[in-house]
This record gives sequence, structure tokens and C-alpha cells, in this order.
Amino acid sequence: MRHAVILAGGQGERLRPLTEDRPKAMIELLGNPIMAYQLQWLRSHGISRLVVACGYRHEIIQDYFGDGSKWRINIEYEIEEQPLGRGGALKAAMKRLADVDGPVLAINGDLITNLPIDELVGFHNSHRCLATLVTVPLRSPYGIVEIADGASVVGFREKPELPFCVNAGIYVLNPEIVDLLPDRGDHETTTFPRMAREGGLKAYRSNAFWRTVDTAKDVTELRGELEKMFLDSFFQTTVR
Repeated sequence: MRHAVILAGGQGERLRPLTEDRPKAMIELLGNPIMAYQLQWLRSHGISRLVVACGYRHEIIQDYFGDGSKWRINIEYEIEEQPLGRGGALKAAMKRLADVDGPVLAINGDLITNLPIDELVGFHNSHRCLATLVTVPLRSPYGIVEIADGASVVGFREKPELPFCVNAGIYVLNPEIVDLLPDRGDHETTTFPRMAREGGLKAYRSNAFWRTVDTAKDVTELRGELEKMFLDSFFQTTVR
């Protein structure tokens, strides 16, 4: 796989005031915008051509990333003149890749992950499906109180993993899906439910690192996680 789409048109209204002067994908974490982490991840897995679907404050993204040469990746921009929704933006971006022979990776512009793309694409190809979405375990946003005998508190678990999966906002799509995507609207509420009913959608379960940013609290928590990971990596490589 050599081609990808980033859906970076979100205004991030729940992230105000962090998004008053920039789109959601340009929120900074440890001095770098979210999308910079995404480009490093994509490039490390051999992605060489990227279409960024953007609208709100798109000039911020374009000024920062330009043609992508700094990241050794060719970047094109699909700019919404009017809001199209994620599904409409995805359709417009996929049309730019009409000449591509093979699947395309599409991701939301508000997430950070280290998911192994080659394994994901291998899963997609082996199932011969039109679309594969990545799922991650659902974690409780709250700590859990463990109770026994109806009333006795026997322990606590901080934000445990629950027996459900959530859509990670990462997809592998065959080019033919373009005709099924809406001109306006959200593919997750239109195209994907219809494909699921018809058996054309597969799920790749991942336990890789994955975090998405929806609120200011998410930004703070993700910043802390990244700091810890970078420190752990530093000491693992310097301490003998």
C-alpha cells in the first residue's frame, strides 16, 4: 500500500478554545501537531502519496505541511468549499486517487496510533472485501467499583477494558467504494451500515496504541501518555 487519505476537516467544536485558530488535526502535542505524528507513522510504513481532505482553516495545514517533501511524502489537498461531512469529504478525496490500483488507507485526522499497517492490509486482502475498519477495545471512562455479596466493596479498577469494540476511525478501502459513499453526510451512518447488512464490511481487531482527541481532557491525557512513552524509550536506549 502506498496511498492514504486523512480526513482533516473537523472544526473540533468541543475542543474550543484550542481550535479557534486551527483545525482539529493541528492541535499540538509536545510541540508537534497531531497530523505530524500521523505523517511519520504513514511514511514509516511506506505511504508515499497522501490526500488531505480539509475545509475549516485549511490554510493552517497547507502552510505547515506544504507538498510534504519534509516528510518524504507527496501531499495533495482536497478542500471543501462547503461542508460535505466526513463521507462526502472521503468520496472527494478518493476520487483524486481514481488511478490507484489497490486499496487505500483512510484515517480520521484526530488520532495517534502505531498500528502495523502491513498487517492490516494483509487482513483486508485475505478477506477479499470492499472495506475493512479497525476496531479497538472500549475502555470505561470511569473507574469501576468491584462489589461482592451485593454490598461489600472488594476492589477498584481504573478505567478497565470493556467487552466491546469501537470504530478506530482507520479504514482500508478498495477504490470501488467511491460509488457507495455519500456526496454529503457521514459514511459511518450511511455507507458502512448498508455494507454491514450486505456482508461487505470486515473488522480488524487491534490492540495497538490508539488514542483520539475529542475534548481538552483528551489532549491533556494524550500529552502525558506521549511524554511517558518518549521517556521510557529514551531510558531503554541509553541505560545499559
